[in-house]
Amino acid sequence: MKTEHAILGLCQLLEVSPSGFYDWQQRRDHPGPRARANQKLTGQIATIFASSRQTYGSPRVQQALCQQGCRHGRNRIARLMRTAGLCGRQKGRYRVQTTDSNHDHPIAPNHLAHAPQATAPNQIWVMDITYIQTGEGWLYLAAVLDRYSRKIVGWAMSQRIDTALVLQALAMALLHRQPPAKLLCHSDRGVQYAAADYRHALARSGLIASMSRKGNCYDNATMESFWSTLKWELVYRRQFSTHHQARTASFDYIECFYNPKRLHSALNFLSPVDFEAKNN
Repeated sequence: MKTEHAILGLCQLLEVSPSGFYDWQQRRDHPGPRARANQKLTGQIATIFASSRQTYGSPRVQQALCQQGCRHGRNRIARLMRTAGLCGRQKGRYRVQTTDSNHDHPIAPNHLAHAPQATAPNQIWVMDITYIQTGEGWLYLAAVLDRYSRKIVGWAMSQRIDTALVLQALAMALLHRQPPAKLLCHSDRGVQYAAADYRHALARSGLIASMSRKGNCYDNATMESFWSTLKWELVYRRQFSTHHQARTASFDYIECFYNPKRLHSALNFLSPVDFEAKNN
């Protein structure tokens, strides 16, 4: 346009001063040190964001940069992320009932309420069940989480929400961790965790059963927090056509990202694997 019309005339038409136009042109064609630094930082941010599977917001990006020896303010990082269109995890949409506490099985006491803070792995495990929607129907995921490191130490998936599902998750945890006796295993009051087969499995390994108060999800807040993370960072970001797709994606998220790589704010922004390696 400027080749067809005089700059002065265009500036008058657009109500822009000629000096302002030339200043903008100079800054565009010859960016200053701050602009060049922002361009470099944006590239670093984009790399971290991509490696986080597009889930990190500015707090975790800031910590990842710090671990690389680069210290930058969170507000600056957030501004550059907005400018680049980099947005972390989004909130979810729905909730399915997974706890059936209307049964006649024995209810274990809530030992977790009085237990001291875990100071090493394999002192307190928490467990629960969640759901993933697919084009072939619901798929249920049972997991066992070490409360010390937030590491998922056992998990299993099934089309059926039954005792066999939670027994598979427990068996994986026992195989991989080989915990000492008297480890505290906390769950909700669901029929799967109250069933005789599950109680016997705990007893055979010398583990102590613990259950939340009725209808109180806050008693198992650490597990609920993991489910929230899984939903926001995986489930709500994708649509699964088949059970196989959901199984594959869940394995990849838990074993290849969450446990070994994802920075956790409760662990001084270390991953669960790195936290255990550093502190034990």
